[in-house]
Amino acid sequence: MPALHVVAADEADWDAAAREVAHELRARFATGSTKTRKWRIKQLRALERFLQEREKEIIGALRADLSRPTMEAIGAEVGHPLSEVRLARKKLRAWMKPERVRTSATAFPGRSYVYREPLGVVLIIGPWNYPVQLLVVPLIGAIAAGNCALLKPSEVAPHTSTLFARWLPRYLDPTAIKVVEGGAQQTKALLEQRWDHILYTGNGAVGRIVMEAAAKHLTPVTLELGGKSPCIVDTTANIDRAARRIVFGKFYNAGQTCLAPDYVLVDDRVHDQLVNAMTAAIREFYGDDPKQSKDFGRIVNQRHHARLVKLLSSGETVVGGEIDAAERYIAPTILRNVQPNDSVMQQEIFGPILPVISVPDVDAAISFVARRPKPLALYIFSNDKKQQERILERTSSGGTTINHVWLHFGVADLPFGGVGASGMGAYHGRASFETFSHRRGVLKKPDVGDPPILYPPYADWKVRWIKRLVS
Repeated sequence: MPALHVVAADEADWDAAAREVAHELRARFATGSTKTRKWRIKQLRALERFLQEREKEIIGALRADLSRPTMEAIGAEVGHPLSEVRLARKKLRAWMKPERVRTSATAFPGRSYVYREPLGVVLIIGPWNYPVQLLVVPLIGAIAAGNCALLKPSEVAPHTSTLFARWLPRYLDPTAIKVVEGGAQQTKALLEQRWDHILYTGNGAVGRIVMEAAAKHLTPVTLELGGKSPCIVDTTANIDRAARRIVFGKFYNAGQTCLAPDYVLVDDRVHDQLVNAMTAAIREFYGDDPKQSKDFGRIVNQRHHARLVKLLSSGETVVGGEIDAAERYIAPTILRNVQPNDSVMQQEIFGPILPVISVPDVDAAISFVARRPKPLALYIFSNDKKQQERILERTSSGGTTINHVWLHFGVADLPFGGVGASGMGAYHGRASFETFSHRRGVLKKPDVGDPPILYPPYADWKVRWIKRLVS
């Protein structure tokens, strides 16, 4: 079989290789061994060891791909997956246990249960911005549910992709969990195959391609697509604290975070105060020259750098705006006097540029958000509880954090996912287990005689009893 991570002679070779690897995984799943709790626990423990023992290699790969600060690498790419895998290990027995549910009168005598069974063979396509976390966390759910899995790391983060291909087979069952490296050609070949579930994290354009390919096989999908996640700041917010939190959330990983605040809608009565406080927070976090800061990353490649540079022409630059194409550097930048039709407001920014838009009141902010595609996240900065609830009721988003940014992502008991254009489906914690499981309804009837009302001939008295039972 031609290896999927080397150059093949032609497209037919890629298709043949993709078919064969999918066939191998399907044959492995058919043995039934991945369904056992023993296998699942063994793989989860091995994945935990991988994260612990290969921490230095993970940090190095992330530094090479994204200039990721060590603190961010450990917190987001090692710490979060470790907490998820430990939770899955701890809760797996309870998650696997059949769930008894109410049995309707028409099915008496009997007992009803929901059994969780693995879907089969799943494809997980990871992104480049958090290339470890966003591949490993879905994998935890796939393993916990008893599936075989094929992982496709992003070629845009090549050092991290190579790390997965080199090390993961040494920790996990290589006959049940495989890693495929490559670019668009390899991904296309994989999408042509039949999978039992596909989880894709990335942009909406590729998400549509994934969904179209999945539809040919009636394959369910989970799509994590991002979008323009807004912050709404009202006059009751603690402005200094809000500024620090917004700046932290926006410029973490140089803004290359699907949950990063994409723009700010602020009541015009506190607009200048907020902008000044955010400017001060940037200097506090990264110094007078963020280019020299070891805590501020770089743009992943030249193509994305060039795309972001074009967005700097929107509005008026308050702070930042400096660029260095050779280093793929863009300074933490705040823009004011941004108009809704400016280029920076037409696409997810995915970089260290933060537009600030002044609005007359919260109602105007709500209308602004509601007119646009539903975002992956919405951040509300307000100390007015009624105002918080009004915003929640009149907007829709994948998730929301009030008085902070993207911390809801780390709460394992909260499902994480998008809505509308920002995605479909959810995972994290038990939601990951459920995503990769089929909820099978099972009715257990005792082997005793049936009531005569059940069978023909349907006398009038039977009809009357049935109407009473179902009314």
